[in-house]
Amino acid sequence: MDKNLKDKTNWLGGLQWFFFIFANIVIIPLTIGEAFHLSQDKVVATLQYSFVITGIACLFQAFFGHRRAIMEGQSGLWWGIILTLVTTSAAQGISLQELGGSLAVGIFISSIITMLIGLTGLGPMIAKWFNSGVMGTFMLLFGFTLINIFLKGMLGLPFGNQTSKIDLPIALLSFIIAIIVIIFNIKASANIRSYGLLIGIIIGWIAFVLIFGTNKNMGSASFSFTWFPLGHPTFNLGIITTAVITGLLNLANTFGALKGTDDMYEKETTRKQYRHSITISGFFTGIAGFLGVVPYAPFVSSIGFLKQTQIITKLPFIIGSIIFLLIGLIPPIGEFFSTIPLSIGSAVLFVAYLQLLNSSFDFFKKLKFNSLNIYRAAIPVFVGTVVMILPPETFSSIPSIIRPILSNGLLVGIILSLLLENIIQWDNIKE
Repeated sequence: MDKNLKDKTNWLGGLQWFFFIFANIVIIPLTIGEAFHLSQDKVVATLQYSFVITGIACLFQAFFGHRRAIMEGQSGLWWGIILTLVTTSAAQGISLQELGGSLAVGIFISSIITMLIGLTGLGPMIAKWFNSGVMGTFMLLFGFTLINIFLKGMLGLPFGNQTSKIDLPIALLSFIIAIIVIIFNIKASANIRSYGLLIGIIIGWIAFVLIFGTNKNMGSASFSFTWFPLGHPTFNLGIITTAVITGLLNLANTFGALKGTDDMYEKETTRKQYRHSITISGFFTGIAGFLGVVPYAPFVSSIGFLKQTQIITKLPFIIGSIIFLLIGLIPPIGEFFSTIPLSIGSAVLFVAYLQLLNSSFDFFKKLKFNSLNIYRAAIPVFVGTVVMILPPETFSSIPSIIRPILSNGLLVGIILSLLLENIIQWDNIKE
């Protein structure tokens, strides 16, 4: 170990991992903070929670979980669902405090169920339900959900506000930054390309401050520990049910990340790895519910990072995770990062998550489509997409217990895909 620590390539790899983890996490608590109208001190607190918990979660997975160099981070599925619920709940008369409190309850229940699935070894059995058809649909609709969120952020539209107008100067800068990151990703070498997100954030942040200044007072916020910053526990059954279903569907991230790295590690994921990985994700999801941060899962995007850098050994990943954890323990750093403009963060992540289209195609390529079995993908994709674009008020006639589920296109599409793929033998249907 001492010899490996003296190898500077491991430290350079650790820095790359740190930048990758940082770029994927830093914007998430900021968007949640704006969506729930949190005060600046609470935003700083949730940002620090996110850094510390993410660093610890990555280390737990590396030492006790799947034991691979796969980032454990705040789930994009949960993130998308939470921000979508902010929009739909406001239109349906549900206050942010009720939404946040019910989410906390639902997330805690979800964490218990996830840990039970991990401890009982049911993960591999559930993984069979998430075949290529389900994962292809999941990736595509997941992309639609996140790109919609990021595009609104780039246009300067506040999260959860349906009446705001596009801020043209901010939108122009956001699109310029997005174009710069795209060109960088296309033209740069594979080793440098992994820094694209970080470079985009730095350039965009500086440009934003030079052009617009900053509307946040760096000295005004102070760290204060708070339980349930999004709202104290309440019991909206529809929101809680939606959270529990989201937690079950969130297992797709674990299956996608572990299956996707089997070839790199030249071995199939074992039942023990599934059991430990799912249990750890469930444990940190429970912590997330108490502290008002987005729940956890292995990051499927780690696959792309590993392919680009070829850093599949654990030591650089461990070094990067420790650096990220240490930064989270320093309050002034959390306060500094809380001033990142959301429009810039949205622009950078907009580019990063465009790759979900490629991930979706990779899964769909494993299926043999024809004019008769195309329904397996067409129904969930088209129905889910249409539900996404319907105004939230459209669902006011639906009973409140199932309204948060049926008004969410991502959940509707994934549930339809799970039903279609596991009830009908599509591969036996020939033209």
